[in-house]
This record gives sequence, structure tokens and C-alpha cells, in this order.
Amino acid sequence: MQFHHHGYVSGDPRVKPAAGVGIDRPDELPDHVDVLIVGSGPAGMLAAAQLSQFPNVTTRMVERRPGRLAIGQADGIQARSVETFQAFGFAERIIAEAYRITEMAFWKPDATDPSRIVRAARTPDDPAGISEFPHLIVNQARVLDYFAEFMANSPARMKPDYGFEFVDLEVSDEGEYPVTVTLLHTSGPNEGKERTVRAKYVVGADGARSKVRDSIGCTLAGDAANHAWGVMDVLAVTDFPDIRTKCAIQSGSGGSILHIPREGGHLFRMYVDLGEVDPDDNGAVRNTTIEEIIAKANEILHPYTLDVRNVAWHSVYEVGHRLTDRFDDVLPEDRGTRTPRVFITGDACHTHSAKAGQGMNVSMQDGFNIAWKLGHVLEGRSPESLLSTYSEERQVVAKNLIDFDKEWSTMMAKKPEEFANPTELENFYVSTAEFPAGFMTEYAPSMLVAPADHQHLATGFPVGKRFKSAPVVRVGDTNPVHLGHHATADGRWRIYVFADQALPSGGTQPASATDRFAEWIANSPESPLAATPSDADPDAWFDVKVIYQQAHASLDIGAVPAVFKPLVGPFKLTDYEKVYATDPTADIFELRGVDRGGVVVVVRPDQYVANVLPLTATAELGAFFAPLLAPRLEASAASGAVR
Repeated sequence: MQFHHHGYVSGDPRVKPAAGVGIDRPDELPDHVDVLIVGSGPAGMLAAAQLSQFPNVTTRMVERRPGRLAIGQADGIQARSVETFQAFGFAERIIAEAYRITEMAFWKPDATDPSRIVRAARTPDDPAGISEFPHLIVNQARVLDYFAEFMANSPARMKPDYGFEFVDLEVSDEGEYPVTVTLLHTSGPNEGKERTVRAKYVVGADGARSKVRDSIGCTLAGDAANHAWGVMDVLAVTDFPDIRTKCAIQSGSGGSILHIPREGGHLFRMYVDLGEVDPDDNGAVRNTTIEEIIAKANEILHPYTLDVRNVAWHSVYEVGHRLTDRFDDVLPEDRGTRTPRVFITGDACHTHSAKAGQGMNVSMQDGFNIAWKLGHVLEGRSPESLLSTYSEERQVVAKNLIDFDKEWSTMMAKKPEEFANPTELENFYVSTAEFPAGFMTEYAPSMLVAPADHQHLATGFPVGKRFKSAPVVRVGDTNPVHLGHHATADGRWRIYVFADQALPSGGTQPASATDRFAEWIANSPESPLAATPSDADPDAWFDVKVIYQQAHASLDIGAVPAVFKPLVGPFKLTDYEKVYATDPTADIFELRGVDRGGVVVVVRPDQYVANVLPLTATAELGAFFAPLLAPRLEASAASGAVR
């Protein structure tokens, strides 16, 4: 965390100075907004949190509830989400209060007495070590609380506008605020009255029964598995030995349980198999009582017993898998003729079972994806065409998720005797660990993702996939750190320069490839840094870091090119936190297959690798960024303010 560069900070450094729309932000919902987010679930809250870092963008989020969510249905936090929380500054705190999954136990019928269950196997949760972050269980409401805190502390001083229900919207072809949104007051002195807000863009994060989705003519298409599950969060006394371990339990009597311990050391969740549902059931299974769910759980757990003392929450659901045909308001026949104005995220565009722990996690990445793009377009950094990439990127991810969840939920519903191999369930769990952890997302080439022509130069940073962090040593203070953990959710692109084998010359010897690249990116009109506003810090839009191959003790930080030590803040103080060396215990060049001739890795604001290039490919790097920065470069050239 960096602070004091704008003057001494005596209070909480997480509370940023108000700026832009955050100065004297009105409590009342304004008549005109840049972005209106509908719904304060995980997708909506992350989108709002990201947009709160753009203080010149007026973003408001409406929620029909009168206040914060008290208890949420979702609880699984995959490692990719914790990685994202790190960027928003609360990973350590949420890890401290969450339950951490390290193993999964598999219980099956006793071969000598099938009426009893026995532990058949234990598997590590992350056998391949795919992330330095843990797999967590914590109430969705707490995740929303942390995002709300981040928003409130942001320059935009954002907070949800509670007590507004979305009714409908209309999109016009004209005007600065072409989306007219009708809302209904659900609480307070104006309860029952309608309210109209005009917006430039709308993000629908209003759940599986999304009215925003309906208003743009999207429908969820898919199928139901005709299989029901009862789910309960309970406090209980039991003699089941793995009550504090995640378990997949298959009984000989028919029926299964997915058991998930919860945060706090006492609470746990059980997904209890209620069996096949008649297609003509008409939802009657949803009337299953909590007493019946508990009785079924005891039947499956035999010879162990479950004495439930308190029920925090319970529900019954039927497994279904549905996906919308598009994630925005542009019809297929209109693609390329106009840019979208309305977007849907999360459960509004993909629904599936809860047993893979994916809903909240994938939804948050939807929000991350669209929010930084809206911020860049509304600030004039990027063209509106950038917004068309949201549906293109996230619909593929949702389709892959549904395909995975169909397989996993089908296996969870199988009877033990239906498996061809008795270890099939645990083998599937281990072999597919990277997908549910959130690390298999790979965006296809587009205006935001370059073709992987130079992938061989950095095999551990696949283009289109999330940037996988690794240990390094920060030269200025000699601290060992994780390179990716220094990247905050501030809307900036990251440009990681993996230096060639030469030490920084400081002008005392012929310039190395790294020195020549530094000169180009700092001064060339073709450099992306040329788009940075002249009155902003030089790293305001692009965070450029260098990683040298040598140990930190052999590096003279004074000889490092100035672009890696930008002067920031009103006092023009040197930022020493962009210069790194290899960690002698874990060489990042070896860990991530980085060519020692020098490589540039470009990372998007949402942490996905956009391009891998040799240090010498400056023209190619400039060409990659040119269309993304066109509005700003044109405006800067016209005013003569190009940096």
C-alpha cells in the first residue's frame, strides 16, 4: 500500500481523498447518471467497486432491499476470487474470518454392510498448487460488506441506493443519456411511487429473475435435471467425524450429501439429495420441510446421527442449467452497427447448480470485466467498441461453466453402484481442480487480446488467461513480495518488463535492450504512455514495472531507467516500488518460462494477460494499444497535450 505522496496521512490510508463526483456526493439518487447498476449482489457490487475508482464517472447502484444483505445463499470462494479480493485490498481480512478448504473426504457405503457409510478417500483441494491463494467458505453477505467498504472509501464515495426496484427501461438512439429507466420506491416516505432515471449505460445484476434481462428481450434457455436438493445452514451436534471437513457422501440407501463446513468453527452447510422429481411435479418438491431435509440427512449419514439445534437458513431447489443468447442489448443482426447500452451479469445470464461453488465467483468476474471497460470508455480512454467485447468474452466462460456443472452435478446425483469405477468421483474432483478454482478462463484474440505469436517467450503467462503471480524481491526496500499482489483494482493496465541479462547501465555503458525499451516507452509518440493526460501522474493509466534477472544486491537502483521510477504526486516524489529482482529461492524467469533475452508481458486491468512480446517489438506494442487509446490520442494530439 502506497500513501503520503500527496502529503502526510495520519488516518486510515485505505480511505482515499474524495475526488470528482465523490466531492459533495448527493445522498439522493440523481436524475442523470453515467452508469446505473441494478442489483447489489456479487456482480453488481464488484462492478460498482471497480467503477468507484473512476471519480469522474457518475455511477449509482439501486437495490430493492431496504438495506444490506443479512444472509446470502452463496458461500464458496474460489482461489481466483481471493486473488481478485487481493486487488481490492481485503484478501487478508476475509481469509482470516473464512473457513479454508484444504482437503475433501469421500464417504461411500461399507462393502460389508451397505447400510453404513465409511470414509473411502481423502484428496487435497489443490494438489497441483495452482494458486498461492486458498479456497474459502464465507457468507456472501460478508463479501458484499467488504466491497461496500471499498466503495465507501474510494474517491467516488460510492454506496448503494437501497429501496429502489427496477420496473423497466427503454433505449433511445439519441441523446447523451439514451437509456430511460423506471424505478419503484420500495421503502421510505415515497414507497409505491415510481421514479425515472436516465443513464448512459445500465448494468443488470438483478439475479435469475432479472427484469433487466426481460427488458432487453433476452431469455434463459436450457434444461432442468429433474433432480431436487435440500440445502441447509445449521448448528448441530453430531458424531460424524468429518463434520469440519468438506465431504462428498454417498449412501447405500440411496441419496447423497455434499457437506461444506462454514466460517466460525460451528456452522455447516449440507446439500441433501431429495431424489428424482416427476416432470409433472409443478414445484411441489419445494414444499419439502426442514424437518424432512434433516430426516433425509440422518438416513444418508447412518450410522452417524445429526442433532440439529438451530437452522440459520434453508431452501429446496431443482437443478437447472440455463444460459442467455447474449449478455447485452445488441441483437445478433445488429452486431457491428451499434455498441451496447445495457448489459446483464451473473445469475441474470447464467444459472446452474450450487454444488460446484461457481455462481458467486463467475458472477464477480462478469462484473470486473464490464466495469473497467465502462470506466475507460466514459473517461475517454477507449472507444465505445470496447464494450462489445464483454458479451463476446463472458458468454463463452458461462457456457464452459454450465458444461462443467452438468457433469459435476450429474455425478453427485449418481448412486454408488452406477459408477463404472469406484474412485470416479474423487478422480474427477482432482483432475478438474483448475476449472472450478477459476483459472481455466482463456479469452480469445480480440482488440483486447493479441494472438499468442510470441507465447514461447513466456510460457507461464498464457495470453488470454489471468496473470499468474510469482515471488520477486523489490529492490528499493529488499522486501520479498509477490509480483501480482502489487496490482490493485485501480483501472490501470500493467506492463511488466522482464529485463534482458544486462544490468541497468545508467548511461555509463552501451544501452541494453531494456534501456532502449525504457527510452521508447517513456518518450515515443507511439508509446501507450503518450495517451496519459499531461496533468496526471506519469503512471496514472499505465503501471510499468521492471524485473531484473540478477539478485537485488547487485542492482544499482540509481542506474535504473527513470520510467521505472516515476515522479508522482504534487511533490513529484520518486516511486521506488516498480523495480524488482529475482527471488533467489524462486526465480520468476524459470518459474514462468520467461526468455532471458527480454520480454514484455501486458496485463489488462482485470488481471488477464493481453499480450506477450520481445523487448524489441516496440512497434508491435504500440500498434496493439493504438486502437484501444484512439479517443485519447486524438484528443491529445488536437490539443498538443500528448505527454
